[in-house]
Amino acid sequence: MKTFVVIGLGRFGTAVAIELSQLGHEVLAVDFQEENVQLVADQVTHAVTADARDPAVLRALGVRNYDCAVVALGSDVGSSALITLNLKELGMKRVICKARSHDHRKVLEKIGADRVVFPEHEMGTKLAQGLSSSNVLNFIEVSDDYGIVELSAPGSWLGKTIREVDVRNAFHVNIIAVRSADAPGSLNVAPGGSYMLKAGDNVVAVGRSGDINRLHEVK
Repeated sequence: MKTFVVIGLGRFGTAVAIELSQLGHEVLAVDFQEENVQLVADQVTHAVTADARDPAVLRALGVRNYDCAVVALGSDVGSSALITLNLKELGMKRVICKARSHDHRKVLEKIGADRVVFPEHEMGTKLAQGLSSSNVLNFIEVSDDYGIVELSAPGSWLGKTIREVDVRNAFHVNIIAVRSADAPGSLNVAPGGSYMLKAGDNVVAVGRSGDINRLHEVK
């Protein structure tokens, strides 16, 4: 079990806090609005109404003893930056922040955020990837430039080995795993070049987002 502090209980912060709690972790949920705290009070380990912008409040809550903090105040740039700075100065091990823009992200990274996320952007990217091609099953944005995609093996790849498909030269992406039709519940990580793709196989590939998009054109 890990321990988490979630600061800011809007839709994103509330979802994170409740899901972490349901996964069996200890969660301290913090917001300065009493009504937001009451909504999650019965679904997390601890829920507190407090102003997390005050370092004395964070110290009193004992946040430095938690494994990770999630700062979910994406709409308030000043508050999220101040809270992030206070958390790092108090010795917080890991701080993950929600941002609303690339400029916001730069500010958070400069003051020590360990990871910055754009929930709406990432969800929109996944939806667009899925809508653009019927064979795309899932897309994960690793960074602004790179992503991992899982897609059904295109018809033109079936009966060919990974070496023969040669996506590295053709598309500048790498196949890192195959979910075989013969074993749907398992994942063959780092399959060899001699693996022959079959109908029903799902391929997991990593590369630049632009190069991954070209895989949609494969039939």
